[in-house]
Amino acid sequence: MTGANSAVGLRSMPARYVFLDEVDAYPASADEEGDPVGLAEARSLTFAHRRKVFLVSTPTIRGVSRIEREYEASDQRRFFVPCPHCGVMQWLRFERLRWEKGKPETAAYHCDACDERIEEHHKPAMLAAGEWRATAEARDARTVGFHLSALYSPAGWKSWADIARDKETAAGSDEAERVFRNTVLGETWIETGDAPDWQRIAERREDWPAGTVPDKGLFLTAGADVQKDRIEVDVWAWGRGLESWLIDHVVIEGGPARPEAWDALTDLLGRSWRHAGGAELGLARLAIDTGYETAAVYGWARSVGFAQVAPVKGLEGFNRASPVSGPTFVDATAGGKRLRRGARLWTVATSTFKAETYRFLRLARPTAEELQDGAAFAPGTVHLPGWADTEWIRQLTAEQLVTVRNRRGFAKLEWQKLRERNEALDCRVYARAAAWIAGADRWPEATWADLEAQLGVPSGIDSPAGMIGRPDAGTQGKRRSDWLGRREGWF
Repeated sequence: MTGANSAVGLRSMPARYVFLDEVDAYPASADEEGDPVGLAEARSLTFAHRRKVFLVSTPTIRGVSRIEREYEASDQRRFFVPCPHCGVMQWLRFERLRWEKGKPETAAYHCDACDERIEEHHKPAMLAAGEWRATAEARDARTVGFHLSALYSPAGWKSWADIARDKETAAGSDEAERVFRNTVLGETWIETGDAPDWQRIAERREDWPAGTVPDKGLFLTAGADVQKDRIEVDVWAWGRGLESWLIDHVVIEGGPARPEAWDALTDLLGRSWRHAGGAELGLARLAIDTGYETAAVYGWARSVGFAQVAPVKGLEGFNRASPVSGPTFVDATAGGKRLRRGARLWTVATSTFKAETYRFLRLARPTAEELQDGAAFAPGTVHLPGWADTEWIRQLTAEQLVTVRNRRGFAKLEWQKLRERNEALDCRVYARAAAWIAGADRWPEATWADLEAQLGVPSGIDSPAGMIGRPDAGTQGKRRSDWLGRREGWF
């Protein structure tokens, strides 16, 4: 037994049988000595034709998935089962599972040949009569590959109704959709990282009063990008299904070396934006990048408190259990003195949120006539105001996802700039991370309903709506909901 990150363990002894588990989660290189799969397979070369190497994994990203590459090089076996009505043998596809929208308990499989409805109680007999069949046209007799999805699971494990329920639950969330495709269907996730056409995005700009929050926006977050000579901040409003609106773009001149810049950023934390319903909304959370002048960012975050501010560090790569993790306690410097565990740092898988943003930007939109007839925007739709200029929009679409190979031939997905400036995209990613930290990806229906109910009371800054992210505004000696599922005491 050894780990995939240990080159010594992978090449320490010969082995006739090699079992490699969850190969898609392996690092690109083991101790900088090469692909761990290649190192492990080399252990069996001594046994020539008598050796066996077994690789198994949940797939991850198309194009860089190890298990996908190995399966495509095999005879690609699928488990064929007979239809209980017409007897035609077929392998189960998710596209043939159908149910009434909002009623996953009605899920049933439909035969690929006769289209008859196949119920859950038919599954045991179908599985008992099934057989593995190779489906690859060009077959390599030396490599046998098997693929199986949760559609074959016995009802006691995971029923078709459970799968339908998982699919409906995942709708609107990139991360949930990816988990569903990887773990339930056993298929790779396709990352569409081509930059959207900025001119088409510009044509979709909408008109609403500058600095105001449209009625479906329920809370605000901000992303701050620290540059040498300035701090750029974008404020986003979020609604159900992660529908979002750009509310404000602030450029604080002077950069992190000037105390005035940090004072201006502090003032922004206390600012409010008027909602269409009359309430005043403050920032629920501001995420600020720590990549430049890390010590200054930590020092400022300590001074204003970590309840409203989240220092973040971007990490590349998609193969992470969560797009945001933390917080972890890191050392900070205050007044020239080093403080152990003096700051809280969140790590953000920026690739995940960039891909999500581009997918949301590509969503089709209802026509003006359809909107008048009551049609709604798709979950995740990104709304941009008329004041967002073309330079900002080009910054939002400034990167594309490409597949690159290292000198050992191992492929990985990497974001590359199409132009030098990309602050708008970075700020969007940080604001999205702030929404995740606030809990929006995990809020139950009751929380969203509570936000809507509170915003329906146009009573100004003293309303519960005005209290989000503003614990010190007019609440001396009181306790009040801050809209984030917590209750805190402010005195």
